[in-house]
Amino acid sequence: MRRVPFAGWPLVRWLLRLTIVAGVVATSLPVPAAAATDAATNTPLPVVAAFYPIAWAVQQVGGPHVRVENLTPVGAEPHDLELSTDQRDAVEDAAVAYVLGGGFQPAVEAAAATRDGPTVELLDHLGARSNTRDPHVWLDPRLMARIVATVATTLGRADPGHRADFTTRAAAVTAALTDLDARYRAGLADCRHHTIVTSHEAFGHLARAYGFRQVGVAGISPDAEPDARRLGQLADLVRARGITTVFTEDLVSPRIARTLAREAGGVTTEVLSPLETLSASQRRAHDDYLSVMDANLAKLRVALDCT
Repeated sequence: MRRVPFAGWPLVRWLLRLTIVAGVVATSLPVPAAAATDAATNTPLPVVAAFYPIAWAVQQVGGPHVRVENLTPVGAEPHDLELSTDQRDAVEDAAVAYVLGGGFQPAVEAAAATRDGPTVELLDHLGARSNTRDPHVWLDPRLMARIVATVATTLGRADPGHRADFTTRAAAVTAALTDLDARYRAGLADCRHHTIVTSHEAFGHLARAYGFRQVGVAGISPDAEPDARRLGQLADLVRARGITTVFTEDLVSPRIARTLAREAGGVTTEVLSPLETLSASQRRAHDDYLSVMDANLAKLRVALDCT
């Protein structure tokens, strides 16, 4: 029996060639924008923060959508920090860099000033640079809440796809800071004393917020050494006002505070954290900004003899 050729073979071969060519072209096309965006959302935004309280705020607001590098190592003095080559690279490559500003960390601020991406100077956003010589704004929970709001806004600009999540997380952190503020107001509302003596004047914002006064052994600079006359004046103040505690800090030698306590007589020393960093022991205990602030409150209540 004679086999009749199938007349449709040319059409089939043409369709096969068209399918192969279309497949090759499709694999060479760029990924559509929507697909690229979806893939990118799985990669945390690289962010650098100058020191602990800023890093804490950024991590709380950013959550899983950010990868935060705290430029100040555990136990390091933030004021004198010098950046390593790797840290300088991290500053340059970050999507956003957060610094306090106002010369608080000169080396960090100088590195951030040369980057191409956005740098957020938080004192500028608070309007606090020209209002006070005390940069320790994060010790007032209300000012810390404003820092959190700034972080949420600036992260939302850098990563619009997660803006709503940043806003939601910032609201939760703000609520926690509002509760902290309420604990301070209640805890320091009725105190016998209204003056604390500290290693250096890092607690001005905290004192103004809750109605007490600080007197620094070394003034605003933690490196200043008081002379014998200054120590004598402070000892007289301690005795005259019935002060029972001289506060030292995590990163400052307690030597001067102990000398003052001995000179005043019947006075103890205690650590009051300015929260510029977490100590190794605080990290082991899983402390954070809120828990250290609560620990500070408990120590202040004892020192000020609050009911």
